[in-house]
Amino acid sequence: MVTETKPAPRRVPMYINGEFVESHSKKYFPVIDPSTEEIIAEVPEADESDVNRAVAAARAAFDSGAWPQTTAQDRGRILFRLAERIRNESAALAELECRNTGKPIVEAEYDIADTATCFEYYGGLATKIVGHVNPVPDNALSLSLREPIGVAAQIIPWNYPLLMAAWKLAPAIAAGCTCILKPAEQTPLTALAFAHFLSDAGLPPGVVNIITGFGESVGAPLVRHPDVNKVAFTGSAPVGKAIVKMAADTVKRVTLELGGKSPNIFFADADFEAAIDGALFGVFINQGEVCSAGSRILVQKPLYSKFVEAMSAKAKTIRLGAPLDRETKMGPLVSKEQFNRVREYQELGKKEAKLAAGGGRPTAFAKGFYVEPTIFYDVDNSARIAQEEIFGPVAAVIPFENEADAIRIANATPYGLAAAVWTRDIFKAFRVVKALRAGIVWVNHMQPTYVEAPWGGYKQSGFGRELGPWGIEEYLETKQVHINLNESPIGWY
Repeated sequence: MVTETKPAPRRVPMYINGEFVESHSKKYFPVIDPSTEEIIAEVPEADESDVNRAVAAARAAFDSGAWPQTTAQDRGRILFRLAERIRNESAALAELECRNTGKPIVEAEYDIADTATCFEYYGGLATKIVGHVNPVPDNALSLSLREPIGVAAQIIPWNYPLLMAAWKLAPAIAAGCTCILKPAEQTPLTALAFAHFLSDAGLPPGVVNIITGFGESVGAPLVRHPDVNKVAFTGSAPVGKAIVKMAADTVKRVTLELGGKSPNIFFADADFEAAIDGALFGVFINQGEVCSAGSRILVQKPLYSKFVEAMSAKAKTIRLGAPLDRETKMGPLVSKEQFNRVREYQELGKKEAKLAAGGGRPTAFAKGFYVEPTIFYDVDNSARIAQEEIFGPVAAVIPFENEADAIRIANATPYGLAAAVWTRDIFKAFRVVKALRAGIVWVNHMQPTYVEAPWGGYKQSGFGRELGPWGIEEYLETKQVHINLNESPIGWY
């Protein structure tokens, strides 16, 4: 009897100093397709010795060689070439991202297009870094120069892998920095595919290095390394807090984009149909694996019962399916670990509030990390499902009385990443916008994100900003230069 054997998963090397390499230990770990639970690739399990190798390459590229002599115009051209390559390879990249993350293919295609746009934006901004002439009273010329900060460690999450890489790499390259990028261990494949574009675009060896591994063995040594000048991290609040503590020993610059528990506020005068769609999109897009997800849905009491009923009815029609099926609206969660976490919150919610929709695992799928879009209502804002970031398709609907009550509930959270306000009253909208303690506030919409506008949070959602000119500022130092125009002796003795 002949038995069929599956081919071994392909091994995808990491990228250090312009070369595709194994880890020092030559160990690999599996990458899983969350829709089938099958291994689709293996990537190197890097450790501290690999971190040292990558940092040394980035340090050497920043301090000497071709990169410090590369003009802003040429850095911009490199970024434009990377954007063009991404657009040319967009179909393959979207499919790879889809298979690795579980997100629907249509969403993955949007993400890849946004990735190219990000590189294009910073390609144009590379030549717009300007200094300043300071109006000093002396017979002197005082200048402020903007210079690259140095070597940047960039640690990205698993929910938008290539787009989050672009948010960090593009401004760093535009500024003239060198980088070590650590993709999330669950979703490294598109970042490693992107590495094949770097040399062809004109980046010298060592300017961008991409290493794979785990937080304890790669992320932590990167943060602690004395030759790393800046850390950019997107991820959970507990890990962000640990990074700040580790970075303090070497006084690194740090930017953090952490968790959220964003309020999506619906006043009684909002457009009803638009509001329902906005509530569903705000919390269920990308399977709810979004840091800015509108997972706390605040609804004014005159609208409350009708709103819960309509939202729940529509949620039950959301099509779960295979990520590569173009009709799929929600795919599986990214990993078994995340699946278990969300399932625990679904069960917790049944104890803390009333269940309107979902609440379990769909029976239609024998394999894959699928969960139902879930809505709880009559949720108290002090409940765990209203205070803790679930990072999955679980909504907590909370009633409120009036404007002051909505603002009080919305701000009663340790997070402050995003918020949304739905009303036809422009005066009310602006009053609430000003009162909300969040870094991003949308009016009559939820989740639009533009590379031209700042992204970041208040409170425990982090500090620093990505995107727009704010993003490149995070990779620049300011140097004061004094030029004496008076040849007379100083005369201090």
